[in-house]
Amino acid sequence: MNTQTINISLPSELLKSADKLAKKESRTRSELIREALRAYVKELSAWEDLFEYGRKQAKKLGIKPKDIPRLIDEYRRGI
Repeated sequence: MNTQTINISLPSELLKSADKLAKKESRTRSELIREALRAYVKELSAWEDLFEYGRKQAKKLGIKPKDIPRLIDEYRRGI
């Protein structure tokens, strides 16, 4: 894996928390931040896939974006 070094700015409390967690898990700061970023990218991709599925289903059912708030309200009220 080709790696590059970058500089980032973090609030000091967040950095302290990250360092504490890295030490607890016997990892380096870089390993911890890499894993957190991988997890974030994976989660974001999963959400994007879910929304795309929802868009396709809505299109199949003829549901328009303007219908969504009403449908949610009806669902919540048990209509």
